[in-house]
Amino acid sequence: MTTLSASLVTLFLLSIITISHATTITVVNNCDYTVWAAADPGGGKRLDKGNTWNVNPAPGTKMARIWGRTGCNFDGNGNGNCQTGGCGKLVCNPGNWGTIPKTLFEYALAQPNNPTDTIDISLIEGFNIPISFSPTSNSGSLSGKCRTLRCTADINGQCPRNWKVPGGCHNPCTTQGIGTCGANGDSKFYKQRCPDAYSFPKDDQSSTFACPSGTNYRLTFCP
Repeated sequence: MTTLSASLVTLFLLSIITISHATTITVVNNCDYTVWAAADPGGGKRLDKGNTWNVNPAPGTKMARIWGRTGCNFDGNGNGNCQTGGCGKLVCNPGNWGTIPKTLFEYALAQPNNPTDTIDISLIEGFNIPISFSPTSNSGSLSGKCRTLRCTADINGQCPRNWKVPGGCHNPCTTQGIGTCGANGDSKFYKQRCPDAYSFPKDDQSSTFACPSGTNYRLTFCP
């Protein structure tokens, strides 16, 4: 086989591998209000009720986030501010993860040393919108670690007064640097209401989930 032929075969095989492990995350707004979704990588998009947005991260993407922004106003150039989660633009710049408080979905797609996607919902930066996150394909079993995750409690309505801000609820042990972090600290308020979600930084055991590489997902605001 010539060098050129071998190279073409290699490229073809790599393309098959890439396609077979491609991931699509469908973001759905089921809220009665507009949500300006943000993703890193991915940018941002306005979602009125019932609208969807497909985020297509590259294989091997890690340290990735998706969140919702509320109460936003943008000018014709896409610059502006939001009541919660804002990054200063409609399409957020890479590495600009928005203001707190906000409900976060975090993920890392399969790596060479880890054949599974790692996923979680995080309330470490507080809460602004109820969400759920579900595998929609190729979920497998993984001992129950690949399943729908939810944080749907009325946290904004139940938020302690000194944590409350317009449109959201702080997690004081992390966002304000006060109180105590841990299973029995102030973060217990969140853990009791959203047991699937991270409520403090070392809450890995009960809050980190995994799905097979190539799984597609659906993230729903106000499920």
